[in-house]
Amino acid sequence: MNKPIMAKATAVWLVDNTTLSFKQIGDFCGLHELEVQGIADGDVAAGVKGFDPIANNQLTQEEIDAAEKNKAYKLKLKFNPAAVGEEKRRGPRYTPLSKRQDRPNSILWLVKFHPELTDGQIAKLVGTTKPTIQSIRERTHWNISNMQPIDPVALGLCKQSELDAVVQKAAAKIAREGGGMTDDERRKLVSTETSLGMEAEPKIPTSISGLETFSLSETPEEEKEEEKSVADADSFFNLPSGSDDEDDDDQS
Repeated sequence: MNKPIMAKATAVWLVDNTTLSFKQIGDFCGLHELEVQGIADGDVAAGVKGFDPIANNQLTQEEIDAAEKNKAYKLKLKFNPAAVGEEKRRGPRYTPLSKRQDRPNSILWLVKFHPELTDGQIAKLVGTTKPTIQSIRERTHWNISNMQPIDPVALGLCKQSELDAVVQKAAAKIAREGGGMTDDERRKLVSTETSLGMEAEPKIPTSISGLETFSLSETPEEEKEEEKSVADADSFFNLPSGSDDEDDDDQS
């Protein structure tokens, strides 16, 4: 259900100018019934000026009259054609000024204890920017020496349920991706049945004896040519025995 703008100021006006029940006002303004009672007692929203929902086109007098007659009736926000199709603003979470100085400490805590979270998830969780997160990851932040890791839930920057949801989402993503392996590494993985059915890869001999009996650089044709050349050289240097006898006769 949509809530009126300036909800607390609207509740102040409804308490002062109508006979609606605290529950009806609380349901319409998004407040607790006891908080509305505190407004009526002057303990809550002291000094807040009432915001007229009728003059500001949020309620009609007929709607208020119907709710006053029936205490079970729930007020409905007046239809605003200008709001049709309006998208919710996207961006970092709004952080009050009083808590902005605590954001670096919460970022340091998330980076240290939940490294699985991405910069985008941290930015949405505590309402910061990616350059700030990167500077804290790389420890180049201007105040890194004075920072202490503090739980963002303890600082009031987010809810425990929001932190748990983001952590579970990041863990599930890592599990789907196979523990952080790259796509190439995952493609190289095969099942046990597939690996047992694959042929054994040929192995290159590592011993000297193996290298003596098998040469990778020479083919059988090259070996024959080498043997032939060695035989020709031997025949050239080995002269016939008859030529030696003729030389001895000439000398005599």
